[in-house]
Amino acid sequence: MIMRSDAPSWSLRDVNHRPPGAPRDTVSEASLEIDQGALTALIGPNGAGKTTLLRMLLGTIAPSSGTILFRGRAIREWSRRDLARSIGVVPQSEGEPLFGVRELVAMGRYPHLGPWQRERDEDVRAVDRAMTRCDVAQFADRWTTTLSGGEQQRVRLARALAQEPAILVLDEPTASLDIRHEMTTFELLRRLRIDGTTVLLATHNLNLAARYADTLVLMSRGRILAYGPAAEVLTPTRVATAYEWPVDVSPHSSGAPQVSPRSLESIA
Repeated sequence: MIMRSDAPSWSLRDVNHRPPGAPRDTVSEASLEIDQGALTALIGPNGAGKTTLLRMLLGTIAPSSGTILFRGRAIREWSRRDLARSIGVVPQSEGEPLFGVRELVAMGRYPHLGPWQRERDEDVRAVDRAMTRCDVAQFADRWTTTLSGGEQQRVRLARALAQEPAILVLDEPTASLDIRHEMTTFELLRRLRIDGTTVLLATHNLNLAARYADTLVLMSRGRILAYGPAAEVLTPTRVATAYEWPVDVSPHSSGAPQVSPRSLESIA
């Protein structure tokens, strides 16, 4: 059962963002609502504005114009600490400092600890639980720099889960993952959503997004082309417009639409 309250997690109205010196907006006239307790996926080609939109939703960059509300309050009114207590973040990539794996995952507990406070039993349990769920417990005594890119991504996810946030935001969470870990990640996100966690992710995997997300947000050139259920968003015309390549759309056994790019031979 999807748990929602009347107020969405985020509300955007006519949001624009243009970096200093840029010739055009990276996000233009974005208006949408992201429901609490739902799994929402941002999809679109490279340069569509997905990461910029995520950063504005997290309050790490400000919109050039427009309004962003987080839980009914302007995002700029929230302190970084209060946002950190509510939102767990899994970035697309980051420089891996010289930390042990368990030490890095345990950093997810920082928003719940006071200055210089030692780990409590509940913190230890949260860290161990997160590492098991993300299949990285066997790396606990390794340095993060000795792991593959996919393994490091799972460690970053474990760090976010150790925080036990009400909202989880992920930028390309399955990048560099093999099929097994790609599927287990989406299955985990679905279980978190069922348990009441709001999940927001950006992904290039259209077909898994269609199978697992409640709502898709299709972006292209900084604009939102459509958002809603997968069956309404992933039409051949809309996908071809966004990605500038013709596609076929057919149903998966689950009923979700699945996208197949056409070959050059079929286009001719």
